[in-house]
Amino acid sequence: QVQLVETGGGSVQAGESLRVSCAVSGSPVGGWCMGWFRQAPGKEREAVATFYTGSEETEYADSVKGRFSISQDNAKNIMYLQMSSLQPEDTAMYYCAARRGKLCFLGTPLPLYNYWGQGTQVTVSS
Repeated sequence: QVQLVETGGGSVQAGESLRVSCAVSGSPVGGWCMGWFRQAPGKEREAVATFYTGSEETEYADSVKGRFSISQDNAKNIMYLQMSSLQPEDTAMYYCAARRGKLCFLGTPLPLYNYWGQGTQVTVSS
């Protein structure tokens, strides 16, 4: 079955960088929508960035635009989220999600994603 596993989270100081990874097993992700989400304590889960593998089109939330970047390793079926200039407000549990199909934008309802990882914690200290 399809599984997503996030790794790479940790604790950093404000202004530093971190890269989190999402490894997908069980299926190739060609033509899939991949997304990064985050959820801070007491807040709803929000979309950070989306990536449609069919066209390699990406979309970023305003709060992270210019600081975060998605990339992928096709051979290893891994998606990355490179985070730079991290700020305390970026502190959250970061989740990887995927769905089959080209419907892929920041506003895509969360229930439409077929698969979710367990998350990796990112903590940014000032």
